[in-house]
Amino acid sequence: MNIDTILPMLLTVIAAATPLLLASIGELVTEKAGVLNLGVEGMMLAGAVIAFATTVGTGSAALGIVAAMLAGMATALVFGVLTLTLMANQVATGLALTIFGIGLSSLIGSGYIGVPVEKLAHLDIAGLSDLPVIGPLLFGHDVLVYAAVAITFAVAWFLKHTRAGLILRAVGESDLSAHSIGYDVIKVRYMAVLFGGLCSGLAGAYLSLSYTPMWVEGMTAGRGWIALALVAFASWRPWRVLGGAYIFGGVTILQLYLQGSGGIGVPAQVMNMLPYLATIIVLTVISAGPWRGRLDAPACLGKPFRPAS
Repeated sequence: MNIDTILPMLLTVIAAATPLLLASIGELVTEKAGVLNLGVEGMMLAGAVIAFATTVGTGSAALGIVAAMLAGMATALVFGVLTLTLMANQVATGLALTIFGIGLSSLIGSGYIGVPVEKLAHLDIAGLSDLPVIGPLLFGHDVLVYAAVAITFAVAWFLKHTRAGLILRAVGESDLSAHSIGYDVIKVRYMAVLFGGLCSGLAGAYLSLSYTPMWVEGMTAGRGWIALALVAFASWRPWRVLGGAYIFGGVTILQLYLQGSGGIGVPAQVMNMLPYLATIIVLTVISAGPWRGRLDAPACLGKPFRPAS
């Protein structure tokens, strides 16, 4: 393999990793606040179809991206009202949100199948984008690729170096203690849930406007579940989410490359299983191996909180 072969592979790995990174960093913040939202897949689909429909209707990808963020936040708000205000079970509500997102996106997207849309433009940085190898690898992507990395940096800094980040982590570790010293646990959790929805909406927008610039029913193809697994894989640490997203993106592209090469006698269906098989293996290893005690899951993750009257 030479650089002409490796470079396109690396570019596709970055593209495959971006929606995973966006969705998982949003879910990390949500879970750090003690809320388990399994509806990532549904929020991504809502963002994807709304981004596509808005872009087709207005001709503006920027408006499509904004609409995707709002769609993700709206679906996350439904989850928040049901689980934080009405005290519904978080696991069941998250699963219902995914089913709702699948159905809603199919309904809205039925009229957009086969409709073309222009792919998000890559940023052209004068003097940098034209550099050999480094140029296309670091400076030849669209705005959502850079946004995913920037959000990861911002979340890492926010959680570690700000008072608000400390409060969010305190709410996730001991909601009763945080409440007893005057912090509004429900408000903090609402904000975290909305941020998670925003990031999932962005992930969906990237899929329908950049990764495969078209609307395809169920186009997330399980990426929301992989994003959920990535949070546990990363032990709820933003930098590990960044690395894990690119690892899983690499696995996704590897199976496509192996299928395209035709050099191995493995059925295509088995190759398609690779990303999800890798997810199962990773979760099994970190749950049963010597790393289990160092997972650092928020102590109140998934537990309902009812403020004392």
